[in-house]
Amino acid sequence: MKKTVLITGASAGIGRATAIFLAEHGYNVYGAARRIEKMADLTAYGIKPIVLDVTVDHSVEACVEQIINESGSIDILVNNAGFGSEGAIEDVTKQDAKYQMDVNVFGAMHLTQLVLPKMRENGYGKIINISSVCP
Repeated sequence: MKKTVLITGASAGIGRATAIFLAEHGYNVYGAARRIEKMADLTAYGIKPIVLDVTVDHSVEACVEQIINESGSIDILVNNAGFGSEGAIEDVTKQDAKYQMDVNVFGAMHLTQLVLPKMRENGYGKIINISSVCP
């Protein structure tokens, strides 16, 4: 049986490349991002685009619920959504810093919390957290 993978930030970069690679290697892949139109061409690889804003609780919950309803489980979660900002600390607004933490930390944490119970129930699961450093 094919393993089901949810990859966040699948509209570009590492997330997009990972989604394509896994789909080409037999996984049932859901590619998630805020702008679903940027993932339309991924359907040619058998990837299922799904709307997800990791900063919005009901979006995260709806995404996980839809995948579990359609596929029965999420076997592998790739927390890839994220961004970095540059500059001196005195130039970063508190609002911008909070948003970055919501995307890079709390979004991944919420998704992980939602998929873990089903992974434990199934006796299988992998969670991959992708991070990068800006030059």
